Amino acid sequence: MSSSNKSRESWKTGLSLVGIIVIGILLNIFGSKLNGALGSPLFIDNIGTLLSALLGGYIPCITVGFFTNIINGLSDSFTMYYCIISVLIAVAAVSFAENMRRLKIRYICLGTLTFAFLGGVVGGLLTWLINGLNFGEGYAVDIASKINSVIPMGYFLSNLLSAFLIDLVDKAITVVIVLIIYKLLPLRLLNFVHTRSWYYIKAFEKPSRHNRKRVSLRIKVTLVVALSITLVVTAAIGVSILQYHNSTVAEYEEDGRYAARVISEKIDPERVNDFILKGEQAEGYRDVEELLKTIADSSPEIKYVYVYRVEKDGTHVIFDVDTQDLEADEYGEVIEYDDSIEKYRDKFLAGEEIPTDITDDEDGWLLTVYEPVKDNTGKVQCYIGIDMEMNRLRSDEFAFLAKIISLFLGFLILIRTYAIWMAERHIIKPINSIAHVSRRSGYDTPEARELWITMLDNLNIRTGDEIETLYEDYRRAAHNTVRYIEEIQHKSEQLTKLQNGLILVLADMVESRDQCTGDHVFKTAAYTEIILRQMQIEGIYADELSEEYIEEVINSAPLHDVGKITVSDVILNKPGRLTDEEFRIMQSHTTEGGKIIDKAIAIVDEDSGYLNEAKNLALYHHEKWNGKGYPTGLKGTEIPLSARVMAVADVFDALVSRRSYKEPFTIEKALDIIKEDAGTHFDPLVAKAFLDAEEDVRRIAKLNMEL
Repeated sequence: MSSSNKSRESWKTGLSLVGIIVIGILLNIFGSKLNGALGSPLFIDNIGTLLSALLGGYIPCITVGFFTNIINGLSDSFTMYYCIISVLIAVAAVSFAENMRRLKIRYICLGTLTFAFLGGVVGGLLTWLINGLNFGEGYAVDIASKINSVIPMGYFLSNLLSAFLIDLVDKAITVVIVLIIYKLLPLRLLNFVHTRSWYYIKAFEKPSRHNRKRVSLRIKVTLVVALSITLVVTAAIGVSILQYHNSTVAEYEEDGRYAARVISEKIDPERVNDFILKGEQAEGYRDVEELLKTIADSSPEIKYVYVYRVEKDGTHVIFDVDTQDLEADEYGEVIEYDDSIEKYRDKFLAGEEIPTDITDDEDGWLLTVYEPVKDNTGKVQCYIGIDMEMNRLRSDEFAFLAKIISLFLGFLILIRTYAIWMAERHIIKPINSIAHVSRRSGYDTPEARELWITMLDNLNIRTGDEIETLYEDYRRAAHNTVRYIEEIQHKSEQLTKLQNGLILVLADMVESRDQCTGDHVFKTAAYTEIILRQMQIEGIYADELSEEYIEEVINSAPLHDVGKITVSDVILNKPGRLTDEEFRIMQSHTTEGGKIIDKAIAIVDEDSGYLNEAKNLALYHHEKWNGKGYPTGLKGTEIPLSARVMAVADVFDALVSRRSYKEPFTIEKALDIIKEDAGTHFDPLVAKAFLDAEEDVRRIAKLNMEL
């Protein structure tokens, strides 16, 4: 591709990404505003997020989820702190996107439940934290109250259940709307966006057989980005929490001192002695007492208001105000020093200024300020005490921390995703491209070698750094190595031909003893290859069906009946049905075949793929999917895949072949039997692949009927 074409393609990619993001954000905002205008208790604010997941994968989807909340937060700051919920829904949506596009009901339902759990339960927990361990007010809280009245489960659980149920309805409606929109989009547009580079970025790397024991470069980039952002944001959060705490404590202190100063202006220092001795009978006492009560009721943070004179014999009560949990002390009463006064006893007795005191004991978390009341000579006559309850500060700090962490986590996932994308394009993809082409060097055909060199040359990596140098050095080495590979491949082909020839000779020797089976081993090998290739086309058991595996199974297929060499000719060629004992002996050909191949494996004394598969074929090709086969009664995927494939090929060939005890079935009848026994005798996926390749099956069957 020329540089101008690459530039145009890059512009198209960028514009398509921006387009999906903008449309997704607009859809989210439109759904939210429309729902608000209708006065519905739902949200409908994830349409754009889910549609972005179906269209573009993690990059646009996470971006839409994050910035929707940021934009909505400009008008409602509370919304901004839920960006982590939107980002988590985005990640989940991409995970379910492929199956949702295919309209797989099970995954659509599971995805909807997952979205509802994240939005309702996780979002509900976040609401509880942000509101200071309270769910606040609203429709969900009202429903929670009704749920709790019917099924008592407590305030917390009933609110989470209420939030989940409401969000389940919300997400179900959203999913339906998104799927309708997606299915109405033109196929050309879908094909275009599904081929963009950002579409293939994964939020979480799946371990492959090439990096299971190593930490991939992708993970290292993620760790560096995450660690860097985490350190910076953690420091910022710590400073913010400290500043928030100090400013709030200062605010409490200022409020307390202001209240104390208001009281001090009302107390005549010359009458303090009368207040102690006469109490309510003293002139002005009631006025001061009413002022204390008024101030105590003026703020929920003011817990205790009192006026004391501190003497050596104890604390002399002048004024004290009743509270809900503590009865006031009487005027003139002398009480023992409490911890706060004891701490500053010398200062109290000396009539000095008392610093603000913070205590956390059975009375709660309190901030106490003392204001001295001085007479004309400057002597302190008493102290006004204001205890400020600071429990709200804990919940406020907790809520503040929840908001900051929520916003940080959403931002971290967003930055991480974009960092991975950039690293993929400029570091990981070039390296993986070289590694991918390098793995092709193991193929041993002239075409594969030519493809390898062509692919390597076509990479044309131009990063302008050490990666480009690595690529150029590797490319030169690859060209120099090809001629050596050609020579090695030639020798390898000779050995392979010798190996396969010996297998066929051995299989032919076994088969020549059985006068009924004809070319059974060759036909079953042909059917086996048809099934494996069809499964490969359809993506069935794709993790197992490597090209090497397929070749091993095909090459070892003729050995599946090698154990018959141990069965008597009398039994093997008996024209009628076998007795139970004879049938038991005939069944032993599976275990005997396994033993024979075990000996071959021991002789080779190394891991041989084709011998391992030959053993699986010989030992297990009469096992059944439902576990009723022999010799060991394996069932389902416990049976090796190669044996499950051979089971279909073996039975079909037996059905369409002539035997001494039966006439051949028609191909149609044999195919019907395979179809009927799928899920009982046969692996249903293997049977499906066989039936899907009916044209090739008929060709082999008819060809062998003519022989």
